[in-house]
Amino acid sequence: MAFSLGMSFHEGEAKMHKLLQVPYMENPTSTMLTAQAAFRLQHAPLLAIGTLDSQGRPWTTLWGGNQGFSEMLGGGIIGTRTLIDSAHDPVVQALVGHAEKGQMVQGNEKMVAGLTIDLMERKRVKLFGRVIAGGINEVKIEMEGNRSMSADIPEVQDQIQLITKIEQSMGNCPKYLNQYEIRPAIVTQTLASQSETLSEEARAIILQSDMFFLTTSVTEDMDTNHRGGPAGFTRVLSDAELVYPEYSGNRLYQSLGNLLVNPKIGITFPNYETGDVLYITGSTEVLAGPDAAALLPGSNLAVKIKVIEARLVRQGLPFRGTRKIPSPYNPLVRTLPSEGNMKASITPARKNAQLVKKIPFGPSICRFTFSVPEGIQYSPGQWVALDFSEHLDMGYSHMRDDDPRSLNDDFVRTFTISSTPSGNEEDREFEITIRNVGVVTDYLFRQNDRAGFEVSIVGIGGEFVIEPDRNSTKLTPFIAGGVGITPLLGQIERLHPDSDRLRLLWTTRLTDIDLAINTLEAHPNLARNIKMFFTGSSTSSDVDAKIGQLKSKGANVFMRRIEKVDLDIEGAGSFYLCAGGPLRKELLNWLEMRTVIFENFDY
Repeated sequence: MAFSLGMSFHEGEAKMHKLLQVPYMENPTSTMLTAQAAFRLQHAPLLAIGTLDSQGRPWTTLWGGNQGFSEMLGGGIIGTRTLIDSAHDPVVQALVGHAEKGQMVQGNEKMVAGLTIDLMERKRVKLFGRVIAGGINEVKIEMEGNRSMSADIPEVQDQIQLITKIEQSMGNCPKYLNQYEIRPAIVTQTLASQSETLSEEARAIILQSDMFFLTTSVTEDMDTNHRGGPAGFTRVLSDAELVYPEYSGNRLYQSLGNLLVNPKIGITFPNYETGDVLYITGSTEVLAGPDAAALLPGSNLAVKIKVIEARLVRQGLPFRGTRKIPSPYNPLVRTLPSEGNMKASITPARKNAQLVKKIPFGPSICRFTFSVPEGIQYSPGQWVALDFSEHLDMGYSHMRDDDPRSLNDDFVRTFTISSTPSGNEEDREFEITIRNVGVVTDYLFRQNDRAGFEVSIVGIGGEFVIEPDRNSTKLTPFIAGGVGITPLLGQIERLHPDSDRLRLLWTTRLTDIDLAINTLEAHPNLARNIKMFFTGSSTSSDVDAKIGQLKSKGANVFMRRIEKVDLDIEGAGSFYLCAGGPLRKELLNWLEMRTVIFENFDY
């Protein structure tokens, strides 16, 4: 949903609270440079700073490289001195681009917003103020140890000096701050692209970034802040549009409140490894509820950005960074519907499923049978989406260090249905065979199948159908990783006429051997066409007997990882694949010249 303009700064925040139906919170921003802010400013190695250009468009940049490049001058006035890219940095150009080098000019109280940030300590403080004076001068740089500069690195660098009167400051929480160790670097900028669209190189920076910095503004106020998450949390919609999810925060909604009043935004994506930087100014649309979920499934709040100008500068940053520990609060990347986000296919069903049976297969895999008195209709190869929020959602809290990912978890999970539909219009039961991999599955594993546990069915969806070519004699290989066998289990009866042409390659942990035995006992015809690959070890005293049991059924058993040579199947047609991310990536690389149909169960 889009929002009209005409609200004041505080009305924008209030509108966000009303929209999201959360209680209004008073803005805790201090109307001065607090002692905490002053300390952080002098000790943090980075400063994100934003301002408006002559067209009223916001831009954001990132300065620094070491501690102490900003200092207190007294009376809430700070001085900042750092190397910069004077040719392409849009904030530098907006603040002092009209001045001759070496000349300090009056700032005319131009508004600036800042975020002083220490990514190693995960500390940040927001600032707002007005420029008193500023200028650019040239400084001579020497290599460490007074060694001569190499021929390809300039001896002279541009340095900005900025004097700012701080009028507001406020500390922010450490959520979503990914750690980087920052060190200074020489600026050797090259303009790679500048246009109304995103180049391929610019898109790559966005999709590799685990943070960006943004500036928003209203008539008499500005806000610069940070957004972080897993690498790629910002998704590219087209060559002129991108979208990012707004994760659970402090519920002040200062940036979003500004965007409701003035949809213009300035963002910058830094590449800490290379020093490349992408500057974007654009317009936004704040999306909430179903509108956010439709564009970015799994989100209840998102911001879509239309690019007005994108400027990519290679080696334009005066620092480099080494990635350390990601934030424990980062959720998984929320992909677009076009990228295979399974939640995009969910259609509300809202029937209750009651757990009536559970069969464990080793320490981490279990088969759950659910009863649906109202009936459920599904096809082989589909998944069921179950909503555990009634059991696990603890409501809003600002921080939750004991379970940080829960703050952005909707507790909806999709599981491949491993049972075969009866063929009737509706079934009264279904099965899922799953591994215990997280908060939701762990909760399900702890349920008693005689206690009447119920969970809500959100919907049925997906389509991963194994279709041998009946007009061909080509073989149909299916490669399964662990519980990736489940789509085949739901379809094996339908495939029976063609099962002689099926070739199953199944790699799993040795501790999962009971699932393998159960599968071959239920479908003995699979045994003669299966290769089992076991990895890891087992402390079970009868594991050798179980391996012998599989071999006695006709299975080929290998105590090693699956290898590329195993995929050389003479007479093979299309390959079908269901495996987790790392294994799937490796298999797809091995099969790059073949037709591969695969299911992504990264949910």
